Amino acid sequence: MEADFMIRLGDKTHVPIVTFSATSPALASLQSPYFFQIAQDDSAQVKAITTIIQAFGWKEVVLIYIDDSFGEGVIPFLTNGLQQAYVRVPYLSVISLSATNEAITEELYKLMTMPTRVFIVHMVPRLGSRLFTLAKQIGMMDQGYVWIVTDGMTNLFSSLNTSVMESMEGVLGVRPYVPRTKELDYFKARWKRKFLRDNPTHFDTNLNVFGIWAYDTTTALAMAVEKVGTTNFGFHVSNSSSNILDFEKFGIAQNGEKLREALSNTRFRGLGGDFNILGGKLQASTYEIINMVGNGEKRVGFWTPKKGLSRNLNAKEPKIYSSSKNNLGPIIWPGDTYSIPKGWEIPIKGKKLRIGVPIKEKDSYTQFVKITPDPITNSTVVTGFCIDVFKAVIDVLPYALPYEFIPFAKPDGEMAGDYNELVSQVYYGVFDAVVGDTTIIGNRSNYVDFTMPYTESGEKVVSNLGRFVVIVWVFVVLILVQSYTASLTSLLTVEQLRPTVTDVHQLIKNRMNVGYLKGSFVYGILKDLGFQDFQLKIYESPEECNELFRKGSTNGGIDAAFDEVPYVKHFLGTYCSKYVMVEPRFKTGGFGYVFPKGSPLVADISRAILNVTQGDKMRAIENAWFKESNCVESNSEISSKSLGLESFWGLFLVAGIASLLALLIFALTFLYQHRHIWLHNNPNTSIWRRIGILIRIFDQRDLDCHTFKKSETCSPHHVLGVVEASPSTHCPQSPSSQTESNISFYGDFSSDQGDAKP
Repeated sequence: MEADFMIRLGDKTHVPIVTFSATSPALASLQSPYFFQIAQDDSAQVKAITTIIQAFGWKEVVLIYIDDSFGEGVIPFLTNGLQQAYVRVPYLSVISLSATNEAITEELYKLMTMPTRVFIVHMVPRLGSRLFTLAKQIGMMDQGYVWIVTDGMTNLFSSLNTSVMESMEGVLGVRPYVPRTKELDYFKARWKRKFLRDNPTHFDTNLNVFGIWAYDTTTALAMAVEKVGTTNFGFHVSNSSSNILDFEKFGIAQNGEKLREALSNTRFRGLGGDFNILGGKLQASTYEIINMVGNGEKRVGFWTPKKGLSRNLNAKEPKIYSSSKNNLGPIIWPGDTYSIPKGWEIPIKGKKLRIGVPIKEKDSYTQFVKITPDPITNSTVVTGFCIDVFKAVIDVLPYALPYEFIPFAKPDGEMAGDYNELVSQVYYGVFDAVVGDTTIIGNRSNYVDFTMPYTESGEKVVSNLGRFVVIVWVFVVLILVQSYTASLTSLLTVEQLRPTVTDVHQLIKNRMNVGYLKGSFVYGILKDLGFQDFQLKIYESPEECNELFRKGSTNGGIDAAFDEVPYVKHFLGTYCSKYVMVEPRFKTGGFGYVFPKGSPLVADISRAILNVTQGDKMRAIENAWFKESNCVESNSEISSKSLGLESFWGLFLVAGIASLLALLIFALTFLYQHRHIWLHNNPNTSIWRRIGILIRIFDQRDLDCHTFKKSETCSPHHVLGVVEASPSTHCPQSPSSQTESNISFYGDFSSDQGDAKP
């Protein structure tokens, strides 16, 4: 309130108002050109704190602050900065300066019930000292906790007593960095001597950053006054108002505007570093990151607006902003450990994660989840494929995660609702998680978070080879397979599969019955597709589904059913001779585990699922719960034989042998007809020349063949090594006719001529 009054007074009277201790960012909202905040604005440290949170990968943070204008001023900036970095702020803890130790302890116990273990504290040392002392007493300074304090406390660490500093071991803090120089050391020595002389009973002689800013502010103001001059420092008083509280009664400073301008343009190297004012504020500078160790402190790194985190300021400036924890020195965390806290824990020591599991009625699909009462211990034993995968995942986690399975059941043992209602129990806080055959779908993800799937995603269509049994999935027109166009094609491809319908619209139009698993979300999909309630039949087990198919729609059964891939595979393992899976497939997320929105467990569980599903452990679990299918083509989408090269190997063999025999006979006949070429004893004719002549003879047309019987008669012309056509007809002789009419052909060979004349 006092600061607001002074700022407004300076604005009316044109007198510069200078502060070196007011750090609230709310003061800037007054937008007075005569107000100078020669101190680091509290909002300037938000980016530094956010970068530290990002560096260690924490996803949730609780803010603890004092209930006054100092505390409330920076909270909107902190909240906004963290949210932009995708860090959730699930809770704001407000503590009054006048709060009793009992009230503070009660609030701390409340924080212990929450999973978040990263806390940012923004309060004055007077209240902060009590907070950390009480936190130490109740065990909130043990291993696993993270405490970060703003410069509201870090700037005054030197004023804390030894017991408070010991209770704060492992705390991180940020504060404006003041470089150590000879001028600063000399000034501190002078300050200490004078302070002890004037205050002999005081022992705290450390000069904090506010004292340094005060000295630099005084220096800047003196420089501005020297520049403006010391004359004309009076006021122009107005007598127009009779209200003694009216600001206009104070008048307007004659040199106020000049002094404001001179102070705004003052630049120098002060004790606190470069003195540079822009927009009435001291510009954001480097922050140092402090780690409380024992009853002292150590610097573990720096933060700068351009470089981000760095181990020291002399390092080569990186090309990009750094938010890597590797750029910080070793940090001792609460509990006297160097192990980086993961940032969250199970809310209360000894409390187990409450995990809801679905109930399978009439022993339907109990391979996935099975609940067996134990009369000896009066408890329930939960087993199944989904349960074993979850246990394997928990074993992979790098930390212990206690849990207990709680059946989602009514007092009579039946399931207390469908799967959507089971998932909603996590949203309402009844369960901490859900483990079971829960499908990842869009509308559920609006209220909870899913881990990555641990089963195959989608669903598929199941077809009956006798009746065209269809399991249709969502939104799309289902087309199985076109009826064959020729009996041979049909026999070789689909084995006489004759579907009676080809898409989902025919099922709706013909009012054919379809089935779905009890409690499945598929019911809503079928209603959206246009099925009427009388067409929808519920089954609770593979045996019931098979019986409905056996009856057919005419006898109260079904001609189609909708289900998910894991259930379909189990179904086929029993009835593979009658059913198969077919496309198309709608891509759902598969089976996943359910956690509350923003739960930090989701990322760790998902990584563990990836490790389990990619290893041999997953195969062992599958083999333990699902019997190996005896189907000849168990992995086929449709039971059919596709035509491939191996189907025609006999034809290829016969055709190949015939072709080779024909080629061999022709070659022998041709060589026999022209044997006189090989038998000619002219030593001047090389073997290559004879081969060339044979090739040219082979290349000529055979006029005795059917193709050339109607062509013009050609007159043979004899040339050595070449058989040419008559110039008038351009028709060459056939190899056979030439041989018969030219008995003395090779008698004209000459060793030194390329051509012979007739």
